[in-house]
Amino acid sequence: MALTAISGSATGIGNAVRERLQAQGDEVIGIDLRDAEVIADLGSPAGRTRAVEETRARCGGRLDRLVLCAGLGGHVEDPALVASVNYFGAVALLDGLLPDLRAGDAPAAVVICSNSAQLTPEIADWPLTVALLGDDEEKARAVAAETSGQAVYIASKNAVGRAVRRRAALWAEAGVRLNAVAPGTTRTPLLEGGLSTPGVGDAIRAFPVPLGRWAEPAEIAGVIVFLLGPDAAFVHGSVWYVDGGSDAVTRPELF
Repeated sequence: MALTAISGSATGIGNAVRERLQAQGDEVIGIDLRDAEVIADLGSPAGRTRAVEETRARCGGRLDRLVLCAGLGGHVEDPALVASVNYFGAVALLDGLLPDLRAGDAPAAVVICSNSAQLTPEIADWPLTVALLGDDEEKARAVAAETSGQAVYIASKNAVGRAVRRRAALWAEAGVRLNAVAPGTTRTPLLEGGLSTPGVGDAIRAFPVPLGRWAEPAEIAGVIVFLLGPDAAFVHGSVWYVDGGSDAVTRPELF
């Protein structure tokens, strides 16, 4: 029986991962604002510290799996909060729980990215992306406050994907596999919030999905669980697109 910590475990993809893992007999430590074993706000440094410390106390220094699903959409009124939760909330848990994963059984971690993370070619040089990857939260929040929420969302997910890949060598040395999943449009509360936001909702509905439908959380969870398991034992440092073909039709020459 594996022991897994999941951020964003109360709803959406995180909850779908939780249900799937528990169905196969695993034990889960949920991290969320409510309905979880660890109640913490990943939007603040204090909340992240609490999340790491309480998770470490509950796992007793040994963690087999880590899945980071907590995140906010671009429709959220406070863009700075989107940057804090989506990027700093993820890397704080990654780095803070690595010692516990090192002690786990065939340990692995998966972080939720987004298929929107590479849609804007110049995103790598955005001041916000640079501040995020430079771990300068004060500057990132200041830049985000003057940026549209959707742009902040895209930049935060781009930075998260790159943070995963940048950690590949270090995590391999620690014996822990680390990958990211980039979902497309998925029926979650985050999507519902975006659909109800003027402008954002229209863009979501217009975004091409070759398979002709949006994903269910369980479909994303299936790929995440695969990446956590033994059949993915040689998969490391990758970003998996699970988006019904959207990335392929928008960037057919890039992969």
